[in-house]
Amino acid sequence: MSSNLASIFMRSGYRVGLYTSPHLVRFNERIKIDGMEITDADIVRLYRRVRRVLPAGRDPTFFEFTTAMALDEFSRRRVDWAVIETGMGGRLDATNILTPALSIITNISLEHREYLGHTLREIAFEKAGIIKRRRPVVTGVRQASAIAVVTETALKRSAPLFRLGAQFRVRRASGGRFTYYGMNHIWPNMATSLRGGYQTENAALTLAACELLMQRASRISTSSIREGLITNRWPGRLELVCEMPLVMLDGAHNLAAARQLAQHLTLHFSDREITMVIGILDDKPYEAMLKLLLPKASRLIVTQAKINRALPPEIIATTARKLVSDIHIMRDVGSALRYAMETAAPQSLTLVAGSLYVVGEAKAALENASVQPG
Repeated sequence: MSSNLASIFMRSGYRVGLYTSPHLVRFNERIKIDGMEITDADIVRLYRRVRRVLPAGRDPTFFEFTTAMALDEFSRRRVDWAVIETGMGGRLDATNILTPALSIITNISLEHREYLGHTLREIAFEKAGIIKRRRPVVTGVRQASAIAVVTETALKRSAPLFRLGAQFRVRRASGGRFTYYGMNHIWPNMATSLRGGYQTENAALTLAACELLMQRASRISTSSIREGLITNRWPGRLELVCEMPLVMLDGAHNLAAARQLAQHLTLHFSDREITMVIGILDDKPYEAMLKLLLPKASRLIVTQAKINRALPPEIIATTARKLVSDIHIMRDVGSALRYAMETAAPQSLTLVAGSLYVVGEAKAALENASVQPG
């Protein structure tokens, strides 16, 4: 979503800063200027600049520190537009010090429940915290309890609200193409390079944002929108990284993402045996996620990312045994992926999923050549 918008701004001739999290392999991925990651030297310089101005009394969190570094770099590089992703939630997120030209709330899912709440309504309240007075908000939220909160918050802050399926919509066509019907524009024969049916809706949110920003970003055109969508790349989301054997990486880090991945597997890989390499964090609804994904698997390798929030593999395996019989536990992600690839049947699919941290470690193992096709 954020990468779509940044790509369109770049294709329109603007200097663009993009701030995202988490990173998959390198910290540098979090802060980009015109699609290029900042350098190691930039990171050291930014760290020192932020460290010098810290007030006494409380050390910032990792994300607060990182956010300050990103904003400092965007200011120094004089970007025309900065596309900023929240870290967790929104209301109390470090990025919420900004007053944006526009806010986007893509969807609401049960995640980070320890911090954001245990119901969709509670989580929606936290995410709606990014809505600013009289600044437009675009959303793809559909659940009745969640959209009620978003609508109420927008009304209280006199923020114009634009909903997918109401003020704008899409109609899918063959070959992954779609027509966008917006507030003031109809854009036919659009396409995105990103895999997954849900990417059409993400593209629609992007196009609605473009419509609303066109008065301030006059260089945005139909051609730059088309080019921005089709040239955008976003690693770790339905990413095919190897053909022999076939290996795909997908974060699928919450319930909504797991549902989208399951739908993609049904549509495109129902004729293949699937080995899943899965690790999940402890603040995710892992049982519900497994119930969506594991019926698609012929075997499962449970692993664990190197982060203190990783769910112990034994807990995942206990639930998984009710859904699949062939289960292995391998705590190191690289070793798990290597084993999966070495033992993969011809024409099968090896899928790494369940956490962006697991996907990141898998990508690192592939890049470091510690995992290679057998």
